Amino acid sequence: MGKLYAIGEVLIDFVPLQKGLPLKDVISFEKNPGGAPANVAAAVSKFGGQSSMITKVGEDPFGDFLIEKLESAGVEIDKIRRTSEAKTAVAFVSLKEDGERDFSFYRHPSADLLLQKEEIDSSWFEMGDILHFCSVDLVESPMKHAHKKAINAVINANGLVSFDPNVRLSLWDNPEACRNAIIEFIPRAHIVKISEEELEFITNRCNMDDAIQSLFIGNVKAVIYTKGAAGAELYIKGYKYESKGYPVKAVDTTEAGDAFIGGVLYKLLEMRACPSNLERILKANYAVILAFANGSGALTTTGKGAISSLPTKEVITELINVLDS
Repeated sequence: MGKLYAIGEVLIDFVPLQKGLPLKDVISFEKNPGGAPANVAAAVSKFGGQSSMITKVGEDPFGDFLIEKLESAGVEIDKIRRTSEAKTAVAFVSLKEDGERDFSFYRHPSADLLLQKEEIDSSWFEMGDILHFCSVDLVESPMKHAHKKAINAVINANGLVSFDPNVRLSLWDNPEACRNAIIEFIPRAHIVKISEEELEFITNRCNMDDAIQSLFIGNVKAVIYTKGAAGAELYIKGYKYESKGYPVKAVDTTEAGDAFIGGVLYKLLEMRACPSNLERILKANYAVILAFANGSGALTTTGKGAISSLPTKEVITELINVLDS
C-alpha cells in the first residue's frame, strides 16, 4: 500500500463559537488545525493509511501547535520545514446557520509559501504513492515551484497526482490569476476533484457536460464532481458514475470536501492504484469508493473544526451499512 503525500498550506483555523453571524460580529473563536492538504493527509491517516505533509511553518507557537496536531493525527511530519522569515498562516472562519462558511486569511506571505523546490527530494516518492495538492499555494511564490518539482517526481516514480482546486478567491490579486493557475496545473494531475461552485468559474463553460469534458486534458484520467449533500459524480473518458449523499445534521462544513477526497484517495491507496490501472480500478469499484467518500464527507460536517471532526473508517462503514440497507 502506497503513501499519501500532501503538499501545500497548513494553517490555523479560528472557528467562531457563535453561528449565524458575519465575521465582523463574532466575538469568540476556537483554535483548530486546518489547511485543505493537511486535512486530506489527516483523513487518510485516520482511515488507516500512511500520509505525510510537505510544507513549511513558522518558528512560532502556531507552527508548534500544527506540527503537534498533525503528528497526533498520525501524519508524518518529517517533511515539514520551519522558518523565521514568516509566520504560520491563520484563517478566521464564519459559520452560517446551515454550517456553510466564509474565510478571511492572513498571510503576507505566510511560512508555507516559502517552501523552496530545493527542499523537495525526488527520492521520497515511490510507485503506488499519491501526491495531493490544492490551488491556495499556487500563487507566485517558491511554493508554486516546489509543487512542480514534487508533481514531476511523483509522475516519474509512477505514482498518482490528485488536484482539488479548492478555490479561495480572497487569496488572489484577481479571479483571473486564480483561474490561470488552476488551468496551468490541471493537466499535471491524474485525478481532478471539482465542486458545483467551481466548475463554471474554472472552465468558463455554462453547460455542465461540456465543462466536465473540457477537464480531460494532459494526464487527467478521472474527474470527480462533488455536489455537497447531494453526493458526487465520477467521470472517466466515456463513462459517468453517480452516487448519493448521506443525510446528516451539519454543524460545520469546513472539511467536508477534504474528507471526501481523503476517502477517495484512501480507497485508491488500499486498492494499489497507479496511472496504468486507475481507470480499471475506478470502473470496477466506483460504488464502494464513492460511498466511502460520501460517508466520510457527511460525517465530518457533524462536528466542529477540520481534523478534529474526522470520523473513523468503522463509523463511516456503519453509516453506509445502515443507510444503504
